[in-house]
Amino acid sequence: MFYRSSIGAIALAALCITGSGALAQDASKYDPSKYPDWSGPMRWIAAVGGGNRYDPSKPTGRGQQAPLTPEYQAVFEAGLRDQAAGGQGANQTYSCLPGGMPRDMAGNQGLEFVVTPKVTHVIFVHAMPRRIYTDGRDWPENVEPSFYGYSIGKWIDEDGDGRYDVLEAETRNFNGPRSFDNAGIPLHADNQTIVKERIYRDKQNPEIIHDEMTTIDHALTRPWTVDKTYRLQKNPHWVQNICSVGNMHVQIGKEAYFLSADGLLMPTRKDQAPPDLRYFKQTGK
Repeated sequence: MFYRSSIGAIALAALCITGSGALAQDASKYDPSKYPDWSGPMRWIAAVGGGNRYDPSKPTGRGQQAPLTPEYQAVFEAGLRDQAAGGQGANQTYSCLPGGMPRDMAGNQGLEFVVTPKVTHVIFVHAMPRRIYTDGRDWPENVEPSFYGYSIGKWIDEDGDGRYDVLEAETRNFNGPRSFDNAGIPLHADNQTIVKERIYRDKQNPEIIHDEMTTIDHALTRPWTVDKTYRLQKNPHWVQNICSVGNMHVQIGKEAYFLSADGLLMPTRKDQAPPDLRYFKQTGK
């Protein structure tokens, strides 16, 4: 209960802390030499094989060891059983819903950081761009929630050499449903998620960028921190990846079906009932 009641306090405290070594960030006096060059296509570095996941150092599914509350562990287990039977579980992106935050920052399909005076853009292969505002703005009121939320960042000169080397960001104001990964590790239905990040270049290897990410969510028993790492791709092959183009998955009500090559609806689970056709005229054979 303490953790749940402390989410707001943690977020408020974060706004009151000024990082040591912070430089004045007046976008009207933009000096490119003070900002890092993170340009170029990046791809995730995963310690073990498998698909999209929150912690790249651990296997998918239960191997992520997500610190879920008993309620949301039960939701996760139910989703895994559904996936084992041919369903999608809590993984909603099959129907072309956005993955959103923190999921899309996995970077398994590629991303790129574009630093500008007022905004750092994160461009994805498979999703809409994300914006991290660094122009000193406060949290806005009455902004419509989104799958990516609203991100406010601040540049830090951590080593005091007059150049920014760390981007600290916080993201709030979400809608859903969202999950951490393809296995459907769930985020809470209240969408009060807070995601904090420290993004910086590896000091030993300039081709690697780290995103130290902490997710604070009521589905978790504690904040969940991971280190997402991305490596520069020297010869990338960018593809057009639009979910709705060629997507053969069909969602009708709460059921997921599949469209066959001959254009007919197919079940995805054993003994799955067909959709309700009460509004269609039934023709005799």
